[in-house]
Amino acid sequence: MEQRGEVFLEKKTESEETTAKEEATTDKRGGECVNGSTSAEQNKILLMRAFDVDDYMIRRFLRARDLDIEKASAMFLKYLKWKRTFIPTSCISASEIATDLGQNKVFTQGSDKAGRPIMVVFSGRHFPRKGGLEEFKRMMPEGQEKFAVIGDMEGWGYANSDVRAYLGALTILQDYHPERLGKLFLLHVPYIFMAVWKAIYPFIDDNTKKKIIFVENKKVKSTLLEDIDESQLPEIYGGKLPLVPVQDS
Repeated sequence: MEQRGEVFLEKKTESEETTAKEEATTDKRGGECVNGSTSAEQNKILLMRAFDVDDYMIRRFLRARDLDIEKASAMFLKYLKWKRTFIPTSCISASEIATDLGQNKVFTQGSDKAGRPIMVVFSGRHFPRKGGLEEFKRMMPEGQEKFAVIGDMEGWGYANSDVRAYLGALTILQDYHPERLGKLFLLHVPYIFMAVWKAIYPFIDDNTKKKIIFVENKKVKSTLLEDIDESQLPEIYGGKLPLVPVQDS
């Protein structure tokens, strides 16, 4: 456990990633795992198949609500309403997020050892602006798979602070894309960020908190290599993969 002011975070958690290729294993949610789902989950997935989506998406919403079908269904309906509002065509055009792309702050390529796509975000390149929150909400990658995030805060200052965007990101992750965040590595965290962190911490659910890792400056490469192979690790962190902006990937 690591202490930051009054905030406590787990330094390391077991990978939660399961895929269709895994062999049957026993899961604490009860029963044998089949394609990553327990027998209890499979029974409830069958009951929720009225929603015209794949089983993996249904499972994410069920897990986010501790397999409570009523709560998971309500959560999914809320997601559908949100998606119709923000992503009516089911895809995002570059013109809709032109400013965010122009800041060259988001990179996506490579995958971690659990097979999760990696997103690298440079928060020191983000600047709050009018209308930025709506554009930011459209930056979330579509799909059902989990992903890992490297949040590099080098150069971050109060001019980059955007509490509304941070809370917006939490809402998207926790309410509309549950169980998609595999891990979030926070690098080069400046001391002044902790004031902002204390403000947003109460809004982070317990499952998400377990996935956030504050990485010590002297252990960036060694910490990342525990979850990411050197061939998939960005060159700037001691790996072999060149960074490519999301719009060019």
